[in-house]
Amino acid sequence: VQLQASGGGLVQPGWSLRLSCVASEFIWEYYAIGWFRQAPGKEREGVSCISSSDDRLYYADSVLGRFTISRDNDKNTVYLPMNSLKPEDTAVYYCATASKKGVQDGTCFPHGNWWGQGTLVTVSS
Repeated sequence: VQLQASGGGLVQPGWSLRLSCVASEFIWEYYAIGWFRQAPGKEREGVSCISSSDDRLYYADSVLGRFTISRDNDKNTVYLPMNSLKPEDTAVYYCATASKKGVQDGTCFPHGNWWGQGTLVTVSS
């Protein structure tokens, strides 16, 4: 398994969740890691990306200030704590390989075609 995501669930508005994504050594060395989400009837959205080799980060405007991506190089793991969740955050969240150069340039898009299994986040009262 190259990428393994976990941490979704059902929460009320305003609550928090933390997503985790464990990557293989190969992916950790050559790719940035991103979180992407897709809600029913909507296009896939890049939520946040992080490079494994520097401190470059990307956040979508819709999550800026509420989500904080981080990495643990010893565990090849990327975390996405999500605070102040809103109903519009409801989606299937995927971790995937992303372009390191893209993150350096301030963007977040899938690159390399490795995807973890989706994890459902539902925010509802």
